[in-house]
Amino acid sequence: MTDTRTLRASDDNVLEVRTGVTGKASSMGHRLTLVMREWTATVSEKAGELVGVDVTVDVDSLTVTHGEGGVTPMFGPEKAMARSNALKTLHSKDFPTIRYVSTDVTGTDEGYRLTGSLTVHGTERPHTVDLRVARVQEQWRASFETTVTQTDFGIEPYSQMFGAMKVVDDVVVTFDAGL
Repeated sequence: MTDTRTLRASDDNVLEVRTGVTGKASSMGHRLTLVMREWTATVSEKAGELVGVDVTVDVDSLTVTHGEGGVTPMFGPEKAMARSNALKTLHSKDFPTIRYVSTDVTGTDEGYRLTGSLTVHGTERPHTVDLRVARVQEQWRASFETTVTQTDFGIEPYSQMFGAMKVVDDVVVTFDAGL
């Protein structure tokens, strides 16, 4: 028998995206930390072993929590502008969700290797994630870090000043949640 449970975004269950900056004027830009505030992950288990994961993220829940570097610190208006630019880049009105569905789950020394499909910006691509599972104090935690290349999904990374400052094509996605 397969058991399922649903994890949701919370202060303890976090899905983040980190960006970099490149170009001749990159020192003027901020390396952003974006938090996805609304997501659900359906986890399927059989005999105590992970057998499937299905994650859906609400793109509009993207929040800019931190901006590192740049000429000036990021405050409310700058964070709001960065959020607006990110949502425009992702065409969030046309593509309101991001989804990952595992098609194969294999045990590893640290947890599980999830092989599946990632759909971003209406484009589906194969994607593998190494999910670490560890006991932290009195709770089991699952975490991963993976790189997503925006142009693989038809996304043109945000740029300004005629490309002299632009977001790096590869963004780093991290996940940490209690099981």
